[in-house]
Amino acid sequence: MAVWKGEVAVRWFMPCLAAFALSACEYQEVKRDIGYKGKARINPWLASERYAGLLDGEDVYSVASWSPPESGDAVWFIPASILSNRSFTRHVDHWVLDGGHLVLLVEHANAETNDWSHAVPEPDLEPAVVEMAERAGFQLDDHTTSVSSVVATEIEFRGDVYQVSASSHSRVTLDDGKPGVFASAPQGQGRMTVLTDSRIFRNRWVGEQEHAALLGALIEASDFEGGIGFMRGSGLSLWGLLGEHLWPLLLGLGVLALLWLWKNFSRFGPLEPALGTPVLRGYEHHLEALGSFQWRLDRASGLLAPLRMQVMDRGQRVSGRTGRRDDDFHQFLADRSGLPREQVVRALEESVPADSASLTSITEDLQRLLHVLH
Repeated sequence: MAVWKGEVAVRWFMPCLAAFALSACEYQEVKRDIGYKGKARINPWLASERYAGLLDGEDVYSVASWSPPESGDAVWFIPASILSNRSFTRHVDHWVLDGGHLVLLVEHANAETNDWSHAVPEPDLEPAVVEMAERAGFQLDDHTTSVSSVVATEIEFRGDVYQVSASSHSRVTLDDGKPGVFASAPQGQGRMTVLTDSRIFRNRWVGEQEHAALLGALIEASDFEGGIGFMRGSGLSLWGLLGEHLWPLLLGLGVLALLWLWKNFSRFGPLEPALGTPVLRGYEHHLEALGSFQWRLDRASGLLAPLRMQVMDRGQRVSGRTGRRDDDFHQFLADRSGLPREQVVRALEESVPADSASLTSITEDLQRLLHVLH
């Protein structure tokens, strides 16, 4: 009984000791934001798009990659990294001169940017977008390698001041003014606005301070009514460009490839008949072929010997019945068959024909002699 009680004590002691050890540990719960879920996770402008739709009542577009603004669009928010070549900037220039309002977003404008990261992932500005800004009177400098940044707590736009929280390593200058994070000026019949810190319009910060009010002011600054577009700044697809601009060339190359295949591969051309038209041959052709074969084997001696023996045997019997046994035998056969005597002699005595044609002729003469000797 003592051993049994000791085992029970050990079994109860170990769980109690583990529970006591766990209760003595101290821990602290930490809540950390890692991002949004659903559409807001892949679209950083979702809140701004919905706000713009309620504010203006116009159609709001959301595109993942480059798409040129249409003449009926009023405002477009475009990341600077999207305008990577002069073809894109020419489209935007013409649209702005015709009355569009371009809001150019420099830093933190790409869709893949993590709003909870402190790093600055934006690459250097492309020369095309810098040249476009210079044509509009803006001096756009990229200082992503610099430690210092430009900080702004207020942004003045068309006589109103908006409280913001913005900072960026890039800076924009208008008309030799002070470098900052925001600049806007008319351009032709439209307007161009540069915002170096686009975080104030992203989902995480658009509701802070007066960021939404500034967004509404930029949308209402256009003198024309039309659609509002937001580009998310995804990478440009090479296949998308080929499908959009090079489809006539690709179609032509495809047609040439089909023609080449049709010309060089027989299975792509018209089908040939399975069997050709049979050639009808007469009996003499088969006889000639058989004689040629026998002549090549043994010069046809074995083929002619039985025929000659039949002609000699029948000839002797017929000449005896007709009373011409003592006459010239070859002349008798010649008179009876109508063949010349020399031809009868050749048919009966020529040992080896000179060629297959001679074999055929001799065989024909022997068959004729057999026929008349019945």
